[in-house]
Amino acid sequence: MARVIDITEKLTFDGNPLLVIKGKKLEVNADAPTMLKVMGLMGTGTPGLNETLKTYDLMFPKKSQEEIEKLKLNFQDLTVVIQEAIGLITGEDISQGEQ
Repeated sequence: MARVIDITEKLTFDGNPLLVIKGKKLEVNADAPTMLKVMGLMGTGTPGLNETLKTYDLMFPKKSQEEIEKLKLNFQDLTVVIQEAIGLITGEDISQGEQ
């Protein structure tokens, strides 16, 4: 018989993290398949417009995207939001903002 190991207790099922911008909580998709796609898009040197758009679509659920669009951010600020979301998920401290 094949060996079976239950690893359920070693895993976390905390849900998605949140970014806060102007008091609005924005959910960020943090599941492993999404993040592997994001890292593939963003990990190849300087990402272009297509990679940034795909990353945005992958990382932010529709409701979060609607809230971001209401903020009327410029492209540079949107890039900061995307970078901070990646840092939030990967554990890299990109800024010194409050948690």
